[in-house]
Amino acid sequence: MTQLSQSIQRIKPSATMAMSGRVTELKAEGIDVIGLSAGEPDFDTPDFVKEAAIKAIRDGETNYTPVDGTMVLKEAIVAKFARDNDLTYTPKQISVNSGGKQSLFNALVATIDPGDEVIIPAPYWVSYPDIVNFAGGTPVSVEARADQNYKITPEQLAAAITPKTRWLILNSPSNPTGAAYSGDELKALAEVILPHENMMVMTDDMYEHIWYADFPFTTIAQVCPELYDRTLTVNGCSKAYAMTGWRIGFAGGPEWLIGAMRKLQSQSTSNPCSISQAAAVAALNGPQDFLTERNAAFQKRRDLVVSMINDTPGLSCPTPEGAFYVYPDASALMGKTTPKGAVINTDEELIGYFLDEAQVAAVHGAAFGLSPAFRISYATSEDILREACTRIQKACSALI
Repeated sequence: MTQLSQSIQRIKPSATMAMSGRVTELKAEGIDVIGLSAGEPDFDTPDFVKEAAIKAIRDGETNYTPVDGTMVLKEAIVAKFARDNDLTYTPKQISVNSGGKQSLFNALVATIDPGDEVIIPAPYWVSYPDIVNFAGGTPVSVEARADQNYKITPEQLAAAITPKTRWLILNSPSNPTGAAYSGDELKALAEVILPHENMMVMTDDMYEHIWYADFPFTTIAQVCPELYDRTLTVNGCSKAYAMTGWRIGFAGGPEWLIGAMRKLQSQSTSNPCSISQAAAVAALNGPQDFLTERNAAFQKRRDLVVSMINDTPGLSCPTPEGAFYVYPDASALMGKTTPKGAVINTDEELIGYFLDEAQVAAVHGAAFGLSPAFRISYATSEDILREACTRIQKACSALI
C-alpha cells in the first residue's frame, strides 16, 4: 500500500469544518440542532457586489487572469490599504489568493524550512499550527488566558523568541476570542520584535471591519513603520463583505515575499476565480456605509450572548472587542457529572454533551490551543442565539 507523505500526516482536519459538517448531518436527520460553530456572517453579499459579478460574466471576464490577481483588483487593494490602514503599497507588493487561508499558506510554505519556529498566540485560529506543521516548521504556542483578555504580553513574546524564530502570527480581532490589540499594545510587541532581524510578522486582519472597541483598529506595520519591510498584512473580503464562498483573500508585503507566493501559487491553484475578483473590486471600491449597520447588529448579538453566558452556572466570558465570536472559560465545569452519570473531564466532552443533550453545536477549546473553553459564533439571529444560550444554561444547570 502506498503511504501518505509525512507532510500530510503532520496535519489534522479542521475542527471547525468537522463540526459544521456534523451539524449538516444532524439537520438532515431531522434533529433540531442549533449550529454555532461556523465562522460565517449570516448577512448576504451586498447587491452592488453581486451585480458586478453578473456584469463580469456577461462581459466575458471568464478567462485566466494573472496568477496573483488582476491589475484592477490589485489597485483596489492598494487603495484600501491606503484608505483604511495608512499603508502604502504598490501593485507589485500585493498578492490576491483564493481566500485568506491561501495567503497564509503561500507565505508560510514559501519561507519555512525544517527547524524554523513560528510563534502563535493561543487561543489561535485552528489552521495556523497545521499550516506551519505542513511546511515542516515548529509552531510555538504562547498562551493568553481569559484574565489577560486573551492577549499576549511583550514579556511572553520575548520569552518565546529564539534564534530559530521565523514568524509571529498576530490575529486581531481574533478568531476565536474576538480580542483586539490597541495601537499601544501593538507598539509594545513591535519593540520586542525589532532587534530580531530575521523575524517577520504575519498579521491576519480578516475581521478588521467587525469592530466594537473604544480605540481605533490599527495593524502592526501602521503603528511601527520600522517593521513595514518585515510584515505581511493579510486581509480579504470574506467576513466584512459577507463573501465567504467567493474565496478572495489578499496580502501586502515586501516584493521578494510576494514574488515567492506568486511562484507557489503558479504551481498550485493559479489565479483566483475571475468573477470573484471582479466582485472584490466592487466591494473594495464601492460604498462602505453598510458595514456600520452590520456592526451594530453584531454588537447587539455580542452583548446578548456575553450576558447570557455570564449568567450560566460554571461559565465566564470576557467581552470581545471585535469579530463575531465569544470564548467562554469552562474551568468550573470540569469534573462535573451529567444527568446520565458521565464525568466531563475535557472541553471536547463538554461540547459533546451540549450537542447530545441541548442540540447546540460549538467548537471545543482544545482545537484552538487553550482549554478548557469553547467557541461560539454569534453570526446568526438574536432569536436563535437566545434559544441556544437558554439551552446551554439548562444543560449547565443540570450538571452536578
